[in-house]
Amino acid sequence: MSTPPIRTKWQGTLTDRERFLRQMNYQPIDRCFNMEFGYWNENFEVWPLFSENNITNNEEADRFFNFDRIECIWGNVWLSPNFGNQVVEVRSNSKIIINEDGLLAEVPINGHESIPHYLKATVVTPDDWKKVKTERFRLDDPVRIMDINSLKAMHPDDRTYPLGIDCGSMIGKVRNMLTFEDLAYAMYDYPAMVEDMVETSCVMVEHFLDQVLPHFSFDYAAGWEDICYKGGPIVSKKFFKNVVMPRYKRIHQKLKQAGVELWYTDCDGDVRPILPYMLEGGINCLFPFEVNSCTHPEELLKEYGKDLRIMGGFDKMKLGEGPESIRAYMESLIPLVERGGYIPFCDHRCPPNVKPDDYLYYLDLKEQLFGLK
Repeated sequence: MSTPPIRTKWQGTLTDRERFLRQMNYQPIDRCFNMEFGYWNENFEVWPLFSENNITNNEEADRFFNFDRIECIWGNVWLSPNFGNQVVEVRSNSKIIINEDGLLAEVPINGHESIPHYLKATVVTPDDWKKVKTERFRLDDPVRIMDINSLKAMHPDDRTYPLGIDCGSMIGKVRNMLTFEDLAYAMYDYPAMVEDMVETSCVMVEHFLDQVLPHFSFDYAAGWEDICYKGGPIVSKKFFKNVVMPRYKRIHQKLKQAGVELWYTDCDGDVRPILPYMLEGGINCLFPFEVNSCTHPEELLKEYGKDLRIMGGFDKMKLGEGPESIRAYMESLIPLVERGGYIPFCDHRCPPNVKPDDYLYYLDLKEQLFGLK
């Protein structure tokens, strides 16, 4: 038996789908779309709020807090099959694994979430890539064929919630496969290989889009490009403009023809140096907009006007500082919600150092400021 929600759904006069589309397109709304990005796995263990109510994952947490519903259809647009998660060696405080992207990595044995220590990549040279591409990026792989009838049954035309379509990753997953350091070398040592990896990523997404786009009226597109940190992008602006952006344009053309106008990408870090090329390529929304390594969302929304939308942007550090900081930051977002094209939520997964009572205060304050008046 599922745990009943701890909060009532915010009152409203629009459906979740109507509200989302209006808010992201600067139209009048009944109240703010209510969503969150989720929580670290540790939260489900250390927060009594979760553990005592048998909440074990983000999907269950969304229902527990009664957030507005938002869904996405995801495609098989990367390694198939992937490399699994094979344990190679167990040490006193860590274990050595081969992860899904084929990287030999050292991770904590207690499951504590942290960035793994990567020891070796499967793909280093063009010969490595040729082998992996041949074996794991086949367009004729049966698992890449989408079951449209099942998807239609899950997401009917008369749905009341926003539905997105997966647009994958052009360079973020490539970085995962090569590692940060090796990608930096490969762009200079093997530029043709890296571009072919980006091209292959694009072809996988296009294959998925061609199958699914004709059968649904999608409300947004979703992508993932974790290629920035607090110092900016890990690839050069020239590389992003000349190699990545043209693939975005190809995908954007398909989305545009299908009537999909909103396209967000999940990219942490300081995206400002490559944001003009994201926008030119068709990506017009940032998610979940990491504040500390970039800037307050107001700065970019002022700079780019209605060409840019942002989802997220509530500083998670303020969540950990208690009610006073939470209120001060939340009030700084009021003009952005009123402006439109902006949905406030934590700028990444909510970390376990946040006190559950402070988190509930945050949720209640958000409803007080942005709920139905």
